[in-house]
Amino acid sequence: MGRLSADCFDAAPAPMRVADAVALIRSRLPVLSGIETVDLARGDGRVLAEDLVAPIDLPPFDNAAVDGYAVRTADLSPGAETRLPLGGRVPAGHAPREAGAGFAVRIFTGAPLPPGTDTVAMQEDVRLDGGTVVLPAGLAPGANRRRAGEDVVRGRLAIPAGTRLGPRHLALAAALGLPGLRLRVPLRVALFSTGDELAPAGEPLPPAGIHDANRPMLAALLRRLGTVPVDFGILRDSAASVRERVAAVAADHDLIVTSGGVSVGEEDHVRAAVEASGGLTFWRLAIKPGRPVALGHVAGTPFIGLPGNPTAAYVTALAILRPLVLHLSGALDAAPSLIVRSGFATAKRPGRREYLRVCLRPGADGTPEAVPAPGGALSSLSGSDGLVELAEDLTAIRVGDTLPYTAHGELG
Repeated sequence: MGRLSADCFDAAPAPMRVADAVALIRSRLPVLSGIETVDLARGDGRVLAEDLVAPIDLPPFDNAAVDGYAVRTADLSPGAETRLPLGGRVPAGHAPREAGAGFAVRIFTGAPLPPGTDTVAMQEDVRLDGGTVVLPAGLAPGANRRRAGEDVVRGRLAIPAGTRLGPRHLALAAALGLPGLRLRVPLRVALFSTGDELAPAGEPLPPAGIHDANRPMLAALLRRLGTVPVDFGILRDSAASVRERVAAVAADHDLIVTSGGVSVGEEDHVRAAVEASGGLTFWRLAIKPGRPVALGHVAGTPFIGLPGNPTAAYVTALAILRPLVLHLSGALDAAPSLIVRSGFATAKRPGRREYLRVCLRPGADGTPEAVPAPGGALSSLSGSDGLVELAEDLTAIRVGDTLPYTAHGELG
């Protein structure tokens, strides 16, 4: 488990722009995730720790792309049909024999081409006349042949380090004959909510209480990002308790995530608890929703404090928590980038990045068009398709403007 040095962050003025906060994370924090060898079958969703270099050519030999007949280009008659005697048969999985010049060899998809042959005529284009194969005129040299290494060349990069592996990556690794992969160890993340007003879902609400929406939401997001979230429940509004509980998890976890309690109110104790055993780099972002976001460390363990409002917590998880987790995990951040057209107009305050909950509908020309999601804070978030991002320098959005869009499914 990695640790940050005391001076890993320099104190930054607040509020900080989102892009500057992400750049700070990437430039100043090390990758904390360890490395282990994992069976290929258990690699789905895991992060590749080292470049995967092809140990063999793929395909490993020249082979037929179709069922048909393998021939030598030199035996074909230019501009006319060619008649050749049948000189053998090669099913997939069987080594061929050299057919010699002047013969056509029956061959099946995936079977290695007999030595000397370089072209395959599709069986649909061929006639059989007794023991003679009649090949069509105009058969192009090299037709229907897969060359050795045309997919991946031995010694070349097949999958870069940092890739979060999916079924398609496992297929390539298996085809290259790799039974195990060097993968990043999933981060262990300590997760808290804060506030006397909170009750877990399923428990009776206290007077003036609300159910805790943030821990289930953030735990699900953290799992989607490939971490192992450990739920430590709710931090009540006691300065001593918050300080003790946050400090207690630092040694056994790679990241601490809280929601609520990082503003400057009399009952906001998380900020002071972090500063007591570590330090804060910033605690405000130029973002809406979600201005109170804190980044720092507790006894060398990275810490991020998100807002208590669930919608703001979700947005800041997209903007800051996601790139932080990906960086600490050694994962490439393939930022989702879809451009949609605005189906609405609105004014915007300059100097901060805003995220709006939207639904997509097809525009007049088929281009996706974003419109505000109906409902209140959480109902509009739940009912939306994703978020559009409004840059700091924008002051107004007009109907027809193009905006960057992130679908909820791309968040984790």
